[in-house]
Amino acid sequence: MLEHKTVSLADQVYERLETDILSGKYSRGEVLTELKICETLGVSRTPVREALRRLADEHIIEEGVRGSVVLGINNDDLCDIYEIRCLIEGMAAGKAAERITDEELRKLEELVDLQEFYAKKQDADRIKRVDNDFHQLIYKLSGSNVIYTTLMPLHKKIQKYRKAAVENIIRAEHSYEEHRAVLNALIKRDPALAAEKMTEHVKNAYKHIISEEN
Repeated sequence: MLEHKTVSLADQVYERLETDILSGKYSRGEVLTELKICETLGVSRTPVREALRRLADEHIIEEGVRGSVVLGINNDDLCDIYEIRCLIEGMAAGKAAERITDEELRKLEELVDLQEFYAKKQDADRIKRVDNDFHQLIYKLSGSNVIYTTLMPLHKKIQKYRKAAVENIIRAEHSYEEHRAVLNALIKRDPALAAEKMTEHVKNAYKHIISEEN
């Protein structure tokens, strides 16, 4: 049952369903009904309807004859998301290199160190959490609200694939090494190098996902 917090029930239902769909708990083609969701989450139909409407607007589900059909993220979506990330995340890192402070660099370094530590412990959940924090901080440090609000939803939509990637110990090790390369470029305050290393990191992540899918 969902808790009654300051966040509206509709928001809580939306976040729960979005996470469950994007994490792969609900598979593509599965049908979700209002009644089933109400019983599972212990809420009334009104917040459920609002949440389903928002998910449909984002094309994560679509209305079917028997209920809402799960769409999730397919391979074409995944390709498009990574193409966009390759273009924009490099830009974000480049902008961050122009304005980053010593204190912010220390925060990033702590995250990379933590990611390395958890990778060696093979702790996939914490690796994914720290990876999230690293990318989110880069988006913020770009100083661009447009970049931040564009990249954050995209990063969230591929969580199922990212979790599978960090569970692979070899990819987990390569990932923190690539993050460290981005960090070193930021330490040098080199926008071009930071953009290059971030773009390279995103491309490598996609190559790994495709190789695992095939």
